[in-house]
Amino acid sequence: MAPQEREVAGMRCSQVLEVLSDYLDGDLDDQRRAQVEEHLRGCDWCARFGTTVGETVRALRSQLGAEDWMPADVAARLREKLGSG
Repeated sequence: MAPQEREVAGMRCSQVLEVLSDYLDGDLDDQRRAQVEEHLRGCDWCARFGTTVGETVRALRSQLGAEDWMPADVAARLREKLGSG
């Protein structure tokens, strides 16, 4: 939870945190997205937290999509141990 519960743009910090994942995924309707963005412009704590979470999510997604996330020899040994190779 935010260190202080502020209301900005008709949303409390806890409400922004509840929808932050949907916001980052682009899954909010236009009205709710605009409300979250207005809150973030007016609440430094939520803006910093949201930025950190967003950067972390983007970094994880880029790594998960990488082809060579595991050395080929390790992947081959793992497949062999799992019986799928």
